Amino acid sequence: MSLLPFELLLALRYLRPKRTFVSVITLISVLGVMLGVAVLIIVISVMSGFDRDLKEKIFGFQAHLTISSADGGTMQHHSLVAEVVASNKNVRGVSPFIIGPLLVEIPKGGEQKSVAAPFVRGVDARTEGRISSLPQSIVAGRFDLSGRGVVVGCDFASAQGLRVGDRISIYSMHDLQRMQKSEGKESALPKDYEVRGIFDVGYYEYNLSFVVTSLENAQDLYDLEEANSVHGLLVKLSDPMLAPRFTLRTWLEQSPMLQSVLVEKQMMLYILFFIVLVAAFGITCTLITFIMMKTREIGLMKAVGATNRQVMTVFLTQSLIVSVAGVLCGVALGLTAIRYRNEFLLLMRKWTGMELFPASIYGFYNLPALIIPGDIAIICGGSLIICLIAAALPSWHASRLNPVEALRYE
Repeated sequence: MSLLPFELLLALRYLRPKRTFVSVITLISVLGVMLGVAVLIIVISVMSGFDRDLKEKIFGFQAHLTISSADGGTMQHHSLVAEVVASNKNVRGVSPFIIGPLLVEIPKGGEQKSVAAPFVRGVDARTEGRISSLPQSIVAGRFDLSGRGVVVGCDFASAQGLRVGDRISIYSMHDLQRMQKSEGKESALPKDYEVRGIFDVGYYEYNLSFVVTSLENAQDLYDLEEANSVHGLLVKLSDPMLAPRFTLRTWLEQSPMLQSVLVEKQMMLYILFFIVLVAAFGITCTLITFIMMKTREIGLMKAVGATNRQVMTVFLTQSLIVSVAGVLCGVALGLTAIRYRNEFLLLMRKWTGMELFPASIYGFYNLPALIIPGDIAIICGGSLIICLIAAALPSWHASRLNPVEALRYE
């Protein structure tokens, strides 16, 4: 004699593979739940990966906090302000910066030149390592900003054909303003700089759009050397802080893409649960069809003393088994797809000749993913609840059948 409850035994018996239309519908229901759970896991894991990697890339080049002058101008006596900020126990590093667009000429041999307009970032080489990983991100040459030295991003170097040791010409803001005022009648000679290193912070936008030089060179380019002014301070800290007389902007406020990723992750979670909801309707249709086919057996169970609760439990157990099977298969499929996501992208690129995940658009060279156990638990638990709710009404209807009516025509 089996020790299992008869409700579970009967549910398992009804789920035995048979060459019937109901078995096909049951299989389709399992596949529907499996695909819904797998898609949820894949999408949410990829969005979590975007969130994690984007934070890492941002923190590799950009500090947690930016302090600038409240009036929007330059910051004088920045060393005094840096001392006050650094005295806070939550601050791990402070470094001044100057940032802005410039015009760069790159010699191409002979008299040919190409022109680019990247952002220049002036940094203090002594303190930059405290607030970013830029000094450790050099992939060619070295982080040497002495004299007229610059380091450029790997994508900028690739686009312009630059190598370590090449020279570039930079027009200062003063030069550009003077040429603009003279309406092109007066020309200015650019200043020559040497490429000392090439960095790769792992984020396409930063690698393409920034040229880094010393704070003194940037002050010269922006005519700030006499006042020893900077555009602000970059701060690496544990928790955000406020400072009087200065405006603070957090890394999140300066990263609209990261904010959009956080919002899209939540929205995708809600939207994609509709896939599971559609799959749950498949379970509802399967139960309705199955109950109609088993009306006589339901009547016999009621006639020999089965209660409404026991009859309802039989069909809810059947739906639970189908749902659990679909969820487990979906988890396996989703985790497998996450594991081989980049191999799949390479295969699709080979077959179609199209890059499905271009770094120029998304900023990443590989498709990121992060599997968070809490997200998996929410997806699995939510899917099971939806499937059981979808099965509740047909099961309740089966439990309310009158045995006399069910056996009348048998």
